[in-house]
Amino acid sequence: MFEKKTIKGIPKSQENLVENSKGYHVFGQNIYYQYSQRVLNDNKYLTEIEAGKPIIAYTSSTAQIGIINESFYRTGDNGAFQGLFPNFKDYNYNQIFFMLVAMKRKFIGLGYNTSMAHVIDLYIQLPTKNGEIDFEFMDAYISELEEERISELSAYLTVSGLDNYELSSEEKEALENLKLVQWEEKDVTGQEGIFNVKNTKNILSNDITPNSGSIPYLCASADNNSVSSYIEYKEELKDKGNCIFIGGKTFVVSYQETDFFSNDSHNLALYLKEEDKADVINQLFIATCIRKGLSHKYSWGNSISNKKIQNDKVMLPIRDGIINYKVMNIIISAVKKLVIKDVVLYADNKCHKRSDKQKLKI
Repeated sequence: MFEKKTIKGIPKSQENLVENSKGYHVFGQNIYYQYSQRVLNDNKYLTEIEAGKPIIAYTSSTAQIGIINESFYRTGDNGAFQGLFPNFKDYNYNQIFFMLVAMKRKFIGLGYNTSMAHVIDLYIQLPTKNGEIDFEFMDAYISELEEERISELSAYLTVSGLDNYELSSEEKEALENLKLVQWEEKDVTGQEGIFNVKNTKNILSNDITPNSGSIPYLCASADNNSVSSYIEYKEELKDKGNCIFIGGKTFVVSYQETDFFSNDSHNLALYLKEEDKADVINQLFIATCIRKGLSHKYSWGNSISNKKIQNDKVMLPIRDGIINYKVMNIIISAVKKLVIKDVVLYADNKCHKRSDKQKLKI
């Protein structure tokens, strides 16, 4: 169904990270933006994707798979990043998404030792009609699921009060004065650091039964807050939650509220020393600062480690020489409302379109 192509990557020494609105995103080994900004690099490293014609990409080194729906660069210059380009002419995002879900089920059992042969030999189940792939069914099925989820989302936003996205005067002031906030470098860990750091425990993906329990099983993926599945396993291999989790080989940074299992002892768990400040909002803010401040430094070829992070620093807001947790809370509260605003408007737009379709049918 697909033509497999190795995606040429940008050597670290040639990366240009200067933001450019006319540029393109750089994808990492986790099939996710390595950097938030768009950049311009040498055209020989650009993979062009036709509008509305997404591809499926996977990394054999990390067994990550996802959709890329835009022209892009990839970081790193090894051969582990592959693109699956559809061999059929007429297709859309919904149909490729359907296939991706079918593939992800096969990828659950794959890990860091995945080879090209594992992927080339994969077979997936797809709906057929008269002996041919039923593209029409896949498109309709995904569209129907989207409508159901949008209805559920709209109801949830209303009941929970999240459809109120108006900023308070304090939140508006914090955003307007964001450039006036004082920032200072702080040691991530060590004697003067803000975190205690430890390597997570290790459970291989081949040793688990997916969806066998209620404890998150983390795999250092950018998808689903790094949660690969929910499992039951040996209690002594569980790691304590309420921490910032860093994928050791992928440098995916996330906040983990509850206790969890980990797929790799290279992964790191950071625990805030000031326990009374270790709430969700503060740690979401600091996790973002760590990701922004260190993502340029670490990649698959130069992964983070417990030893390396001892020398790392991160920029944080301060006031009178101490970390300004109050402004963190206000800023995150404002950002959450801005994000929710986009979600609410998206849901409303989808609902209006569906309503218009129903009127036309009548």
